[in-house]
Amino acid sequence: MTVRDTVNDGSTPADAPKTQSPRPPRQSLPGRAAALVRNAWRGLTSMRTALVLLFLLALAAIPGALLPQRSLNEGKVNEYIAARSTLGPIMDKLELFDVFGSFWFTAIYMLLFISLVGCILPRCVEYAKALRTQPVAAPRNLARLPHHRSETVDEDPDAVAARVRKQLRGWRVVQRAGGERAKHPGEITLSAEKGFLREAGNLVFHLGLVALLVSIAVGKLFYYEGNRIVIASGDESFCTTSPAAFDSFRWGLEGDGTGITPLCVKVKDFTADYLENGQAEMFTSNISYQVGDDLTDNVWRDTQIKVNHPLRVAGDRVYLQGHGYAPTFTVTFPNGETRTETLQWRPDDATTFLSSGAMRFDPPGGMYSDEDERRKNQIAIEGLFAPTALFHGNLLSSSYPAMNDPAVAIDVYKGDTGLDTGNPQSLFSLNKELINQGRLVKQERVNLFPGESKTLADGTQVRFDGAVDFVNLQVSHDPAQQWVLVSAIVMMGGLLVSLVIKRRRVWVRIYPTSGPGALPGKDADTMSATLAEGERHTVVELGGLARTDQAGWGDEFDRLCTRLLDDERTTRRR
Repeated sequence: MTVRDTVNDGSTPADAPKTQSPRPPRQSLPGRAAALVRNAWRGLTSMRTALVLLFLLALAAIPGALLPQRSLNEGKVNEYIAARSTLGPIMDKLELFDVFGSFWFTAIYMLLFISLVGCILPRCVEYAKALRTQPVAAPRNLARLPHHRSETVDEDPDAVAARVRKQLRGWRVVQRAGGERAKHPGEITLSAEKGFLREAGNLVFHLGLVALLVSIAVGKLFYYEGNRIVIASGDESFCTTSPAAFDSFRWGLEGDGTGITPLCVKVKDFTADYLENGQAEMFTSNISYQVGDDLTDNVWRDTQIKVNHPLRVAGDRVYLQGHGYAPTFTVTFPNGETRTETLQWRPDDATTFLSSGAMRFDPPGGMYSDEDERRKNQIAIEGLFAPTALFHGNLLSSSYPAMNDPAVAIDVYKGDTGLDTGNPQSLFSLNKELINQGRLVKQERVNLFPGESKTLADGTQVRFDGAVDFVNLQVSHDPAQQWVLVSAIVMMGGLLVSLVIKRRRVWVRIYPTSGPGALPGKDADTMSATLAEGERHTVVELGGLARTDQAGWGDEFDRLCTRLLDDERTTRRR
């Protein structure tokens, strides 16, 4: 026999091939793809993922609050990008100036919506099943529960069970008698459960959140919003016939600027209430409006609007958003003809309403035969307006936002104001290039009170006539706004219910003490003597379990035991 033939364990040759455990069959590509999709769906629809996405949504909204947004003020966005030649274009490509319409914000929004729906629907199904499920049977050893108690009473078991069921009114109670799991002869168990509305409140909260997301999305699709500055003199009105009627207008993703509710508004006056320190307390404006048949019948309806108290009509809302002052100037040209203009100036100081602005006046037609000469004799005004004038030498400031002592500090220019160029110009400042090129030449710098004037070298007179209030009105249409409110109320109601209500379970085991071994410490002769005297001893065991936070449940359990056991009947405590 060779060494190769030697048996190492008495049965198998040393060189015999070793047997390997069979490998599990490799899963097919479609099966692996299905498993990947299933695991991804489970991860996406978990509550943890929903909370992470909700946090990401709040985090993604931060740039929209910190950076200028193109939908609100495109001019500021352009200035921001121009001031950052390298970083600005990169931020623009990342849609940081259109945060709430960006692809990444929309992706987070949609993933959150899908996650919530995928998480809530199975929970609703499970909750519906739980409502039809009877409370679980009593555990065999109630003493192991966090809260338990045992009493012996002089009462029949059936009477005890009836009294306990009566005291558990408002609980879901199931009574079970004996059975294979009974520990004692003649045993009766009661299973009671309360607090099912806790899970209902939780589901309502999440359903309200989904409804809120849907309402906001629908509102962003079909809303429109326009702003218009109106002089509060009762002479100026505007109608919402098209986006061109507004100073600024924007609409939702599914809007095209058409379908605006026909509405005409006229502002009759404006009143601002201020505190002694100049802080605004309330803005009030009396307006007239036309809507529907009023437009054809030329009927004006009067109403009053305030901050946060808009005019609601025909599905639209007209908000009073702000106010300012519109100075009035009259320019008298050398030939005696006049031009009067009232134009809003921009409030630069929100506390004192010190405002800045500019005006441009074109000479009357026919005053100059040559077009170039006419352009060279245009008048422009640029300066400051103070509702309550405060002078530091010749420097004008304002000490109070109310129009108590108005005054202006202006520079008067003569020359080409750029009115005929067709190029857009700022409403609140003159074109500095025209001044730098010498096409617009400064004539005077003067401080004026109402009624005062300044005469230029060529005989042109510039008079300050005073100022009137202007208001900033916003016409807003959001078909889902009421649903946003309803969804928010439902959310808060569901959250309140889920926080206040607790899930509790109580089990009661009732059995007579008669029978061998029923009551420890008593023999059969003692039991017979007791029963002969007509007494009926019944043991009542109670156990309680809070399925959620147990804070406060111990005191409630003790009060419940006192009510269920009725201490006047108690003869022994174990």
